[in-house]
Amino acid sequence: MRSLVRMLTAAAVLTLALGGPAEGRPLPARAPAAEPPATLCAPAGTLRGAAGQRATVSLCAGSGTPTLAVSAPASCHRPGARARLGCLTSGSWTARRDGETVASGTLPGSAAYPGPGRYDIEAEVRVRSAPDGVDLRGTVHATLTLTAPKAAPTHRVEVTGGPLRPGATTTLTYTVYRDSDQGDGSARFGLIGEEGSGVRLVTEDARCVNPLIGRHPSDTRLPHALDCALTDLQPGHPATVTVRVALDARCSTVVSKLGYWMPRGQALYTGGMLAGPTVGCA
Repeated sequence: MRSLVRMLTAAAVLTLALGGPAEGRPLPARAPAAEPPATLCAPAGTLRGAAGQRATVSLCAGSGTPTLAVSAPASCHRPGARARLGCLTSGSWTARRDGETVASGTLPGSAAYPGPGRYDIEAEVRVRSAPDGVDLRGTVHATLTLTAPKAAPTHRVEVTGGPLRPGATTTLTYTVYRDSDQGDGSARFGLIGEEGSGVRLVTEDARCVNPLIGRHPSDTRLPHALDCALTDLQPGHPATVTVRVALDARCSTVVSKLGYWMPRGQALYTGGMLAGPTVGCA
């Protein structure tokens, strides 16, 4: 009996030493599982025509990904039709949270996901069912509550230099970072000036080219754009691209974009897109 008591006492001491439950101490809470990407839809309104045509519109928003994707599926009906008709919807949308506009775009389309919250989404839509006689326009509204957390950024782009000035050449230095251990080191970095403004983008970086246009054997390239293939991005090892931007007497901004891969096996849509900084003209 004494041996059994000693064994139980030793086990209790070991449990305390290892940080296990004792004296009602609760076990550490598990981190909540990440919410999978999902799409939420809600009725947004009904458009009506003078001849009895009708279109019932919903607004849908996806969350759980770096982008907020908004669409406006609809069903159409006209007098005399035995069944609802398929519809094409187009237009624009605006998302507000706490009264503040946080995203907007065309239908269907996407913008950067602002994070969880209650969204008031308004859309100016055109609903068509040609050649079935339905062609309606109007404004629809829906309120959607999205709960997925905002994903941590995996890539970022910074720039030094600027602003651009007419009649001058400005040197810009872009630094491209990959802050996530996921994915690989490949990325497509692009710079685009305003077409027709006379802006010229030049670099000595062998990873970058002015895009080739026209049918082979054309050797015409776009002077206002630059395309860079980066293959060695790693956390703690960013890539730097130095560019000279020459303007004539007119102004032009230069925008930057970054496309990159994320791991999803052999899935077709594995890439992400990031808007980088825009350099203005003074």
